[in-house]
Parts: sequence; structure tokens; C-alpha cells
Amino acid sequence: MPQSPTYDDVQDAAARIAPYAHRTPVLRSRLIDERLGCEVVFKCENFQRMGAFKFRGAYHALSRFTPEQRRAGVVAYSSGNHAQAVALSARLLDIPATIVMPHDAPAAKVAATQGYGGQVVPYDRYTEDREEIGRALADARGLTLIPPYDHPWVIAGQGTAAKELFEEVGDLDALFVPLGGGGLLSGTALSTKALSPGCRLYGVEPESGDKGRRSVREGAVVHIDTPRTIADGAQTQHLGAWTFDIIRRDVTDFHTAGDAELVAAMRSFATFMKIVVEPTGCLGFAAARDLAGQLRGRRVGVIVSGGNIDLDRYASLLSSGPSA
Repeated sequence: MPQSPTYDDVQDAAARIAPYAHRTPVLRSRLIDERLGCEVVFKCENFQRMGAFKFRGAYHALSRFTPEQRRAGVVAYSSGNHAQAVALSARLLDIPATIVMPHDAPAAKVAATQGYGGQVVPYDRYTEDREEIGRALADARGLTLIPPYDHPWVIAGQGTAAKELFEEVGDLDALFVPLGGGGLLSGTALSTKALSPGCRLYGVEPESGDKGRRSVREGAVVHIDTPRTIADGAQTQHLGAWTFDIIRRDVTDFHTAGDAELVAAMRSFATFMKIVVEPTGCLGFAAARDLAGQLRGRRVGVIVSGGNIDLDRYASLLSSGPSA
């Protein structure tokens, strides 16, 4: 797929991953609807295999390897969810996997990656460049590098989550999507444009790292320092070339959420819906809560990107945060 992915590629990805990926539930809460004054539907990718949407793009990408690529192996870099997704997909496809992960990645994500058979190579996310490390390993060992977001196969795979959402609930007025490097948001944009073209699409970033909004406003990919945020899955320093082109073309606007807002959203998920959501997975809901006054009477979608968080960390955040 040398060209930018299209919705046709999302459809192809959906067929390819269907026997292996979960069709995750779409959940609602009457109390949340009442509090926000609108109808909110949550696409719960925290129930996806390995606990996040990342399985979709990773499995789709690895499933397209040639026999030679499968024998040599894959290398990826990730703060945790793409790491687990690639490691699990590689195990299912009998492909050796090497994963570059920050030394401060959540212990549960490191353990899961190793449990799936991935060889973990640690690095310092604040002083080292994971992309350079990944490229060096690929060159030295003859591995195929699959980045966490900036790859057409990955983008097409991530777009299958929104495809399922629209197929189940129909048109939406607005859709909120967590934004790190842009794989989920750009894939979602492809499905939104095809299935609900009138839907306003929002990318939601950590308050300390709005590189997506800045990139679109400046007309070029903006590189930032690693954001300091509890949303570890969105601590990316820049969008990708592939994701930027789609996002600036198809995304309506951007919003940010601070750590306190993410904790409040986590508490709401736990209190009203009885589900565990990691901080990054709360970005979309945090934005919807903040913009509730503008959404009254509308049909609103939120993609909950994942639920992988250490339980001690989860308990600590909930106990320190505001009430739901």
C-alpha cells in the first residue's frame, strides 16, 4: 500500500482481522447522558484483545508480511499498548518480535509484552530517540519496523473501530478520539468521512502536548518535547507524515485535557459504567464532558482507546482525584 490509505483499505483490514480481533461493545450510561445533556455512545476498545485498539492495526500490518519478513521478525517501539499488540500479533502469526519500550513504561504493559513473547529493549524516553533505536535494530538484524501509528497498514487497521461504531449506531453529530501520534484519529477520519460525513470529528490531546493542533495550524508537523502527563499512550512528540496528511484534511478541530480532567473521567467510567479505563483512553470523554454545553441534544460518540493500567496506579489516581 504505497499510497495514503482510504476507506477501501479500512474495509480490507476489517475483513483480514475479523477472525482474530474482538468486535468491541458500544456502551451507554443513562446518568452520563443526563449529566451531559446529550446521547453519548462509547466504543469500548478497553475490551479489545490485549486491552486496547492497537491490536487492530498491529495484526493487520503483521498479517501482510511476506514469508521472508515473517522469518526475520518485526521490531516496534511503544510506551505499552502497541508493544503488547505487536507482541500478541507476532505470537499468533509465529513471527519473532523485538519491542523498544521506555524504562518507565507501566509494569503491567511490560509484563504483558514479555508474556506474549516479545523481547523488550528498554530506553529513556526523555533522553533517547526510540525511532532511531528501532531503525538501528531493523538495519542490524534485518527486521521489519512497524511504527505505532505512521504506517498505512496500521492506520487502516485502526479505522476499523469507528467502522464498527457507525455500523452499530448510525450517524453521529460529533465523535471524540484520543490523539497521540494520530493512527487512531486518522483511521477514524477515514471511516467517519465514509459512513457519517456530517459528523464533527475531534482529536483530543494531553494539555501538555498539543502537537496535533499546533501542526495543523502551522501547516507542518510540529515536534515537541515529551509531554509530562499521566496519559502515557499519548506522550508522543509529533504526528507522522501519513497521519498528519489525513488529520489536517478530515479532522474538524482539536481539544486538550489536563491530568485532573482525565482522573475525573476515569472516576466517572468506574462509578457509572463499572469499567476500567486507562488515562489515555479517557481523553475523548474528558473533552466531551468539558464541551457538554455545546453538545446538548446531540448524538455524541467517544472512542475509549484502552484499559491497560497498573492496578496500584489506578487505585492511587482514583483516590486522589475529584468525585465523579
